[in-house]
Amino acid sequence: MSKTLVLGASTNPERYSYLAARRLTAAGHEVELIGGREGAIGENPIRTGRPALSEIDTVTLYLGPKRQEGLLPYLTDTLNAKRVIFNPGTENAELQADLRERDVEVVEGCTLVMLSAGTY
Repeated sequence: MSKTLVLGASTNPERYSYLAARRLTAAGHEVELIGGREGAIGENPIRTGRPALSEIDTVTLYLGPKRQEGLLPYLTDTLNAKRVIFNPGTENAELQADLRERDVEVVEGCTLVMLSAGTY
């Protein structure tokens, strides 16, 4: 299976990013986590900043549009992501258009719903 980055990960079990990380792992996906604070979700550490990570296929976003400023080079040049999922509340028309111009698949959807429906 491909590797997924949960961007905006939280150690709070009530947050959707936490639930997504747990469900992705349970479904057998390799997961990397980046959040505002260090911590862990299960066995997966949460990193901070914009570290270089290898073999990221999908980024599932849990950052609001205001926190996405300057994210394009990280997603495309550093991570070389193939797909970016904009979960509800993260939609950003400008970033989505820029990603499409760089041949990155853009999905507006909910990672949790996609996993439940088998469309992830």
